[in-house]
Amino acid sequence: MNAWAWAAGLDFLAAALHVGIVLGGPAWYRFFGAGERMARMAERRRLLPTVITLAIAAALSMFGAYAMTAGGHFPNLPLPHEALMAITAIYTVRALVPLLLHPVIVSLRTRFMIVSSWICGLYAFAHGMALAV
Repeated sequence: MNAWAWAAGLDFLAAALHVGIVLGGPAWYRFFGAGERMARMAERRRLLPTVITLAIAAALSMFGAYAMTAGGHFPNLPLPHEALMAITAIYTVRALVPLLLHPVIVSLRTRFMIVSSWICGLYAFAHGMALAV
């Protein structure tokens, strides 16, 4: 399995977890750290948590599709190299910003923000390594 397949697998795993959160309902929003506000909106059957979470899942799925394209396991998508550089940058920024700013922004000090930043750092590393190959 090549590096792009690993990166794509991570993307698709994250997308599947986001779909699982929607299906799992308010308890899953809480468990995965989406916040009490999102969980309460899900309890009230508001559409916003579902829309946000499925939009994230769709973006992550697209990231995976681009990684599969780069690995030669998926039909060509437009501007694959540029898109994958942008995807790697998105993961890198998402990983670093909360870790760097949590000393001054209280809302970035939650366990969810710290753990998810480390996970995004792993994703950035996997995509960066695949770009380097």
